[in-house]
Amino acid sequence: MSIVLGGAFGLGLMLVVSPLLWPGTRGVRTSPPLFQRVRDELALAGLGNVPVPVIVVVSAVLAVLGGALAQATLGIAALTLIGSVLGGAVVPVLVKARSTRRRAANRAVWPDVVDHLVASVRSGMALPDSVGALAELGPAATRGAFAAFDADYRRTGNFSVSLDRLKEELADPVADRILETLRMAREVGGSDLTAVLRGLAGYLREDAALRAEVVARQSWIRNAARLGVAAPWLLLLVLASRHETLAAYDSAAGTVLIVVGAVVTVVAYRTMITLGRLPEERRWFR
Repeated sequence: MSIVLGGAFGLGLMLVVSPLLWPGTRGVRTSPPLFQRVRDELALAGLGNVPVPVIVVVSAVLAVLGGALAQATLGIAALTLIGSVLGGAVVPVLVKARSTRRRAANRAVWPDVVDHLVASVRSGMALPDSVGALAELGPAATRGAFAAFDADYRRTGNFSVSLDRLKEELADPVADRILETLRMAREVGGSDLTAVLRGLAGYLREDAALRAEVVARQSWIRNAARLGVAAPWLLLLVLASRHETLAAYDSAAGTVLIVVGAVVTVVAYRTMITLGRLPEERRWFR
């Protein structure tokens, strides 16, 4: 019995470490999940051609400038550190906000994209031509990406590779599902493509309407929470105009108070965002 248990344990241990010892694919370069997520956010924000190191360098420069401004204005070490953190967070926050807005805007246009695909397929157009036609017939927000697909397909003639590049440019899980459906229809065939696309369009419209209603109801709560988080720090800046206030906060007790307040602010804000966040689809088809 001990031999069986030892063998089962050894087999299980080998299965656990096997992905590290024997990767499933060779010659395929895969990015770390965090790096890939950053690339997706940049692509969705319209900055897909900007290298990640450039974003890091710009954030570092803004962090230094933020810390220098806080030190020159207030002269408190704890606030200088907070100024550096805020300066370094400007670019990621702006990229995240822009990608979130574009994701919400695209969520409303994907059903129209599917409707155009259904109309093109029913008219007898080939799938590559149907996708390429979205560069002129599709919604304005996605025409650039589909125009790039059309040019790439005419240059290479490889539908699968052109779809992969289109997916990377769109960087949207809904687009992944639509394009993978088209890829399967082209490779496997079948007469149910239009029915599947119609069902997908109906689901996307219902999901967009439900999300819009929930976001509208939560918006005033989120804005009130943001105001509650920012109010103490605005009050601190007002009080910092007095010399005796700066001297009090420049002490050990004042530093501890600022650090604890910053930690509580971050925890409270992240908790608020987490509780009010709607689940987002992940990109399973890469």
